[in-house]
Amino acid sequence: MPAQSRSDSGADRIDLVLLDVGGPIYDDAAYRDALLRAVRELAAEDGRSVDEAEFQQVYDERRQAQGGSLRTAIAERFLTVNDRQRLSERAERYWEYPPSALHADVLPTLRQLAGRYKLAIVANQRAVVVDALRRDGVADYIDVWAVSEVVGAEKPDPRIFQHALREAGVGPTNAVHVGNRLDTDVRGARRVGLRTVWVLRGEAPPEPTPEQLAEPDVSVFSLAELPTALEKLQEGA
Repeated sequence: MPAQSRSDSGADRIDLVLLDVGGPIYDDAAYRDALLRAVRELAAEDGRSVDEAEFQQVYDERRQAQGGSLRTAIAERFLTVNDRQRLSERAERYWEYPPSALHADVLPTLRQLAGRYKLAIVANQRAVVVDALRRDGVADYIDVWAVSEVVGAEKPDPRIFQHALREAGVGPTNAVHVGNRLDTDVRGARRVGLRTVWVLRGEAPPEPTPEQLAEPDVSVFSLAELPTALEKLQEGA
């Protein structure tokens, strides 16, 4: 699918590319599986079971909606609304990215982008995700880090984007954020004045609507499409 551009400020030079981790870089299945394992364990403590197909239905509904907390929805369906924090804490025990979770297009794309742009990680993640990114060679290309556990703010909070901009010494009109969620990535970045690239994998909706596709400046299916998408944004195409 060709990049879909709606940028009206493409003449602005792009100096900084901000990258989300879950979805664009690593397969989001790692988080999904951690959450399923956690909710099953907590439900079992009360003598109940969780059907994977029903879990997947809730997961896909939240993906399609691109709004609202997945953890809250899972807790409400299978536990109680008061169990959200317990669910989150339990899932974090299992949430890690094995080397096999790295998308095959990531390192080739980063090699293309390095030297042309400053690259930043802007992600709602625990600090230990940096260890995985180092292990898999991603960190070699990263100039700026904005990991929520370290920064103390999670997307869509403007502070996490602003932290990355300050560290890079780049203004928002010269930066582009690349993520796979509308609520945290696209809308959060646009509020700060960044242009956006929406990667349609992982926690992106199974069937994006025309209205959803109209929100980012560009939509792509893979990071392999990112270098061309950035060039088109910069040219105002």
